[in-house]
Amino acid sequence: MAFTLGASNGNGRRRFGASLGTLSEINVVPLVDVVLVLLIIFMLTAHVMEFGLEIEVPKTTETRDATEDLPIIAINKTGSIMLNDRKININEIPTALKRDFKNAKKVYVRADRAGTVDTLVQVISVLGKAQVMPQIVTQPLK
Repeated sequence: MAFTLGASNGNGRRRFGASLGTLSEINVVPLVDVVLVLLIIFMLTAHVMEFGLEIEVPKTTETRDATEDLPIIAINKTGSIMLNDRKININEIPTALKRDFKNAKKVYVRADRAGTVDTLVQVISVLGKAQVMPQIVTQPLK
């Protein structure tokens, strides 16, 4: 917003001899600098604020909606295993489930479709030995 009390020729200069008052203009350059710095900060940190791992589960024709609150075992495409967003060794899964989730008889298993089947099969085998039923997470075909 700019205020002028004299005539102006449009380029910010006054005509000679037409100085009827002072020129009061708001300088927006510092405001634009701050906004651009904040924009860059948000662009750089936005991907960190996402929840969980990036796992692209396989698509199937039949899926069921489940509302149970169960522990989640996630296997990403590199083969690392996470139990509720905490990295875990495959051999520690039964003890961690008994320690953290007392009555857990089922567990959700999310495996990235680009990963190897070997890790998924080993996790299901460990869960079977611990007498925990795996519930495989998939996406519906559209």
